[in-house]
Amino acid sequence: MEIKYTLSEIDETIDKIHSYLTENQQRRVVLFNGKMGAGKTTLIKKLCDKFNVIDEVTSPTFAIINEYRTETENFIYHFDFYRLKNIQEALDIGTEDYFYSGFYCFIEWPDIIEQILPDNYVEIKIEEIDNNTRQLIINSY
Repeated sequence: MEIKYTLSEIDETIDKIHSYLTENQQRRVVLFNGKMGAGKTTLIKKLCDKFNVIDEVTSPTFAIINEYRTETENFIYHFDFYRLKNIQEALDIGTEDYFYSGFYCFIEWPDIIEQILPDNYVEIKIEEIDNNTRQLIINSY
């Protein structure tokens, strides 16, 4: 599936992604790939709004993981693996436990943990077309 959006179409795009994720319940791990500044965290914030997160959504660059509660007392885990040096650091924080928790895991900079990903996940690639346009490419594995 390929979705293109401009900043003026972001809400419609978020609706489509939210629908896709809720229709594919077996895929709760979602990878967000894109260059620095492509909009990964912004996209995650908008998705968290759609999932009715009641906590403040911020980038977990220094914390590595943020935990958000939803109105229905579920959780969304937001990872940023940019600063990790190796896969062992991810294992040391219990990453696999989060992946198999049954809650959504939104992951920025996932390259370092590819070998421990569950069998079913979604990847969203964000490509910057220009300052106001992004292209999203969504694949399920």
